[in-house]
Amino acid sequence: MGEDSGGGRYLTSGEFDRDMTYIPDRITREGRRPEHGPVEGELWPVEPGRYRLVAAKACPWATRSIIVRQLLGLEDVLSMGLCGPTHDERSWTFDLDPGGRDPVLGIERLQEAYFARYPDYPRGITVPAVVDVPTGAVVTNDFPWLTHDLFFEWRDHHRPDAPDLWPDDLREEMDQVMRRVFTEVNNGVYRCGFAGTQEAYDQAYDRLWTALDWLEERLTDRRYLMGDRLTEADVRLFTTLARFDAVYHGHFKCNRNKLTEMPALWGYARDLFQTPGFGDNTDFDQIKRHYYVVHRDINPSGVVPQGPDQSVWLTPHGRDRL
Repeated sequence: MGEDSGGGRYLTSGEFDRDMTYIPDRITREGRRPEHGPVEGELWPVEPGRYRLVAAKACPWATRSIIVRQLLGLEDVLSMGLCGPTHDERSWTFDLDPGGRDPVLGIERLQEAYFARYPDYPRGITVPAVVDVPTGAVVTNDFPWLTHDLFFEWRDHHRPDAPDLWPDDLREEMDQVMRRVFTEVNNGVYRCGFAGTQEAYDQAYDRLWTALDWLEERLTDRRYLMGDRLTEADVRLFTTLARFDAVYHGHFKCNRNKLTEMPALWGYARDLFQTPGFGDNTDFDQIKRHYYVVHRDINPSGVVPQGPDQSVWLTPHGRDRL
């Protein structure tokens, strides 16, 4: 399937369990063995122009890579293809492009790139994915490591004033923060939305709001998650916050309150949205179409809500005083 959730299964408790098994290949400088992360897959060399990032602005996991690519100034060395917001059980498709084909890869479905490398690929066809343009074959879809490597391995091609998204002096604490953000917030909203029993939902709901309250307190006296510097941790949290009121509050039943009712988190989210790379890669129409149309088990009618008002994202945030 092509779900942005990456696929998953229901445990006997009714809890949604995400499948976190991805193609473990890495793209590294000179194809060397990296110092951090998985190395059980193949290693591919960084080469400007060789690879194409396939993403979708509807998907939070894929939008991370879109934002990081722009923040680092990699647009001229790593091309990007964008899938449309809706897909069927087979694959994400390139219905935004003329003729429904990616102009570089020449394919209609991202599935074709997966099958070019693994003819019997058994898992979900997920975005983001990096495709080797010469062969048309997928390289990796391991989204957490993809943005990590765009920073560490593609450094020779960053723009001169690119932000330091992984500061060495904050790395240990940042890893802990990102781990909690992923398990409790990024994945926490899905755990609520796809809960199979009342008990599983109740537990997921409590976990999510415990984490959001922790973030509200943490961001009360600091501009970004790690202090006064924008980092990868902020990118990872932002893509969930951007979808919260438009999708997760109602569609996934995360409805204790709205993001706009949490002063620190709402100011923080607007601060990021108004930062180049964030808001210009946030497409609320695509986001809503994806969730409300694709998740027929949650929204059988396929009706897409008109609200909320998007203009509120451009109101003053006052976070620069921090």
